[in-house]
This record gives sequence, structure tokens and C-alpha cells, in this order.
Amino acid sequence: MNRSFRPANNMPNIYLYREPVDFRKSFRGLAAIVEQELGHNPFDGGLYAFTNRQRNKIKCLFWEDNGFVLYYKSLAEEKFRWPQPDDEILPLSGQQINWLLDGYDISLLKGHKKLYYEASF
Repeated sequence: MNRSFRPANNMPNIYLYREPVDFRKSFRGLAAIVEQELGHNPFDGGLYAFTNRQRNKIKCLFWEDNGFVLYYKSLAEEKFRWPQPDDEILPLSGQQINWLLDGYDISLLKGHKKLYYEASF
């Protein structure tokens, strides 16, 4: 499967906003959360991940040179395993944000290992 729209594993400055967000917010509303609530500059190249109250959608906001990129994923049946809102924000690696998008519980901060077998015995 081609995952060219995913964040790169070596992407620096990825932040997970733990509180649910009203998903009617566009990139402007999400950038305002980054700026006003987190005290970060949304134009500095960080990627910010948000979820809705039902935890079945993710929006990622990223400034790329001359405009915002908004990545949106909506699950058909399941929910994302979102960390508890102990703090407002959680820094992540590129690998961890992709694990989250794949459905892993990143509060464990590790994914499932891949298994390769030569035979069924």
C-alpha cells in the first residue's frame, strides 16, 4: 500500500493535542489553537494532530512553505487509541504518529513487531 500522504518517519516537531476538538474547525481554527492555547507558532513547520470527541477522526495541521496542509482521516468503524488528557500536548516521532494512524495504542510508545515466517510449523 502506498502511504505517500503520511507524515515522514523522520519528521521533526510532531505534537499530539490530547483534548477533543470540534471538527467543524478549519485550518484557521486549528492554527488558532496551536497559537493561542499551546503558545506555539503554527508557521514554524511543526505538525499538530487533533481528534474529535468520538475519537474516530484525526486532523493533522502542517505549514508547508506557503500554505497549510490539512491531513484528515475518518475511520469507518473503529476508534483511535488516544492518550489520556494528562497534559495538553504530547510530542511524537514520525513513527509514533503513523502508528497512531494505523490504530496502535501509542501510550505504550511502541508498535507491534512484524513477524516473518518461512513455514507454518
